[in-house]
Amino acid sequence: MAPPSLLLHYSQRRLSHSTRGGFFFVPTTLALLTSLLILFYLFTTSNIFFLHYRHHHHNHPRQPILPAELPELRSSSRGGRTYPVTGRSSPTSPDGATAGSSPGEKPLAAGPAVAGGSGGRGVDAGQRGPGDRFGPSGNHVNSNDVYHNRDVFEKDYREMNRSFKIYVYPHRRDDPFANVLLPVDFEPGGNYASESYFKKSLMKSHFITKDPTEADLFFMPFSIARLRHDARVGVAGIQDYIRVYIMNITRRYPYWNRTGGADHFYVACHSISRSAMEKASEVKTNAIQVVCSSSYFLPGYITHKDASLPQVWPRQGDPPNIMSSKRNKLAFFAGGINSPVRERLVKVWRNDSEIFAHHGRLTTPYSDELLGSKFCLHVKGFEVNTARIADSLYYGCVPVIIANHYDLPFADILNWKSFSVVVATLDIPLLKRILKGVGSDKFLMFQSNVMKVRKHFQWHPSPVDYDAFCMVMYELWLRRSTVRVPLTASLGSD
Repeated sequence: MAPPSLLLHYSQRRLSHSTRGGFFFVPTTLALLTSLLILFYLFTTSNIFFLHYRHHHHNHPRQPILPAELPELRSSSRGGRTYPVTGRSSPTSPDGATAGSSPGEKPLAAGPAVAGGSGGRGVDAGQRGPGDRFGPSGNHVNSNDVYHNRDVFEKDYREMNRSFKIYVYPHRRDDPFANVLLPVDFEPGGNYASESYFKKSLMKSHFITKDPTEADLFFMPFSIARLRHDARVGVAGIQDYIRVYIMNITRRYPYWNRTGGADHFYVACHSISRSAMEKASEVKTNAIQVVCSSSYFLPGYITHKDASLPQVWPRQGDPPNIMSSKRNKLAFFAGGINSPVRERLVKVWRNDSEIFAHHGRLTTPYSDELLGSKFCLHVKGFEVNTARIADSLYYGCVPVIIANHYDLPFADILNWKSFSVVVATLDIPLLKRILKGVGSDKFLMFQSNVMKVRKHFQWHPSPVDYDAFCMVMYELWLRRSTVRVPLTASLGSD
């Protein structure tokens, strides 16, 4: 029998070896698991490694499933109601409901356009196309329609137009910050015009109420863009201005306090709005933020509570040759190189003969390039949003969205997969293959639907039925609360 001292010495040596082995084994295992998780992420979000294929028909060639058909764009429950994603109703004739038009102004009598016409791949009896399926009730539906559920949209739109009321916090024209709080007295322009256009349109609309007790929502009319250019405030002072503004309305009015700001909203298109609420966190967490920089990946924007505002460079009328234009280029992009995504796009495609990827000043008119291209690229810059989607739609060009995590405007209402192509940023090297994989029938469907949705991305001096203003109002209507908190409930003792 071995002496106890030898047994103790032997067991200690074994323990020491096993401990050292464990310290080596644990980090190695963690590194392996991390690598597998990264590969799994790339596998599930990108087509870099391989493309899935499917049959469209027994006599059609095999074509890749496009990223536009992947479930990246979402709609969901908002404002206390469920907005269906999978079930699309069959197109029906619109009944000419009017929205925020001024008295005497001619509304869009056509109402929301119907998809599934000559370019919509309508399905005859007994046949099903790749864009068609059965809804939850078993009824045949056309998923190439530009609306998720046309019937629901039309019904709710009429109800919104009839009953929706907004109370705007009042400010006098001699207010020291009237330039920030009141609507501008000129037609807005530039990249951030959407912010000013919304306020002008709202104040001309029938949605305004002077009685706060009947209001569904309360509008805080400060302009982030105008605060940024006000020498008294500037970028450095915006956070303090917002903090003081919230303090003032909570002291002078009881409406914020009774809900914690949940029935309040503001509108901003400038990207500085992302940090403008840092000293008023209750605005970020409670109030509805209607903003252009609507990314559900970065903090500050809460999908489902907040809403995406379309960034639109204002234009009046229609291009003279939007339908007759010959689109000889496959795709077009022009813009500053202010993000790694744009840098990669230009690096890969700048010398290509079919994809025109340009940075710096163009030698040809911007409008000619949009009119001469089948696809127009919306590529993430500083933020996920730019005016390029609205530009594409205005000139009848099919938008290609290369901006991960973009909560696209009106995603509650519009079926973006019916008029645009979504490409993951990792798939930029595959861009030509993806776009050439769009067959002629599908492209005609895209282009036809582009012409039907373009009116939703236009501002007007006064509200016009189904324009950008009315669509934003509908998004706000979806987010209103159906429960009214009595005013007396917030007036207890402190």
